[in-house]
Amino acid sequence: MKRAVRSASTEATPNSSDGPRPRLIAVGGGKGGVGKTFLAANLAITLARAGYRVIAIDTDVEGPNLHTLVGVKNPARTLADFIAGRETNLLRLIVATPTENLGLIAATQGNLAGAAPEAQRRAELLAALRRLPCDFVIVDCGAGAHAATLDYFLVSDDGLIVVHPEPTSVENAYTFVRAAFYRRMQAALQKHDVRALVREAMDQRNARGIKTPLDLLREVEQMDPEEGQRFVETMRRFRPRVVVNEVATAEDVKLGFSISSVCRRFFGIDADYIGYLNRDAAVREAVKQRRSLLDIAPDGDAAVYLRRIARKLAEGVPLPSEEAAS
Repeated sequence: MKRAVRSASTEATPNSSDGPRPRLIAVGGGKGGVGKTFLAANLAITLARAGYRVIAIDTDVEGPNLHTLVGVKNPARTLADFIAGRETNLLRLIVATPTENLGLIAATQGNLAGAAPEAQRRAELLAALRRLPCDFVIVDCGAGAHAATLDYFLVSDDGLIVVHPEPTSVENAYTFVRAAFYRRMQAALQKHDVRALVREAMDQRNARGIKTPLDLLREVEQMDPEEGQRFVETMRRFRPRVVVNEVATAEDVKLGFSISSVCRRFFGIDADYIGYLNRDAAVREAVKQRRSLLDIAPDGDAAVYLRRIARKLAEGVPLPSEEAAS
């Protein structure tokens, strides 16, 4: 392995004081089969090839696939060892990939009787991700809106919601946004009665008729104006980013703008549409060959759009060579 995992074989626990924290990018979206793992893998490879030190982690312990898409077969050590308590140092779980500057923490060989980590173990994992010796950590989230998935998404600096241009995917994306927002509110709001109100609002058939975050805001402001202000501030900071995958028509391209508009008008949430990937036979070929899209069709439209998204995510993050020069 190259620079990204040069400390992976050491016994030392990474220390946050050793340098700046990595930027965490979570890739989620609610529905399975929309291309989350493909995007996570290829974003990680794209950033690594640009010269950044990247570690990709698969948190989908019930259906792990990230290792396959970054070209790793049968990793010997995985996140399952951390979840089970057999390993406490994430550095020892990083395995080399065929891509220079890219390390992987896979999620294979899990305990199917208790695959997802408990809350305390999850908190330890999230804290450890912040101490990894790299520039970016790409977090591949599982499908659905389970507590673990939402926590991985919410702790990240950028949360990407991958949407396929079909009604079920769009519906699931809105459900995911709502669930993530409410979970963030539960953590941000301080008073017991207001947090209880948020829990009530998470039931979409609640007696108060709260359907959207804006409905909930009105209820919170009436109950406690101080908490209402905290609610507004938290809402302002919650800014998921949308990627539309397998675009085939001009209407598909516009879908991201429509989702952003709906989130703003009905949820009061600013969702940033940062790009799309067009439908491309090279994508399927890349998956079949367990290779990067940049290897299969480096000049194809999908690869071009992928690099654009990666550049947006890397804005403000200096390359290691630039830091050394300064």
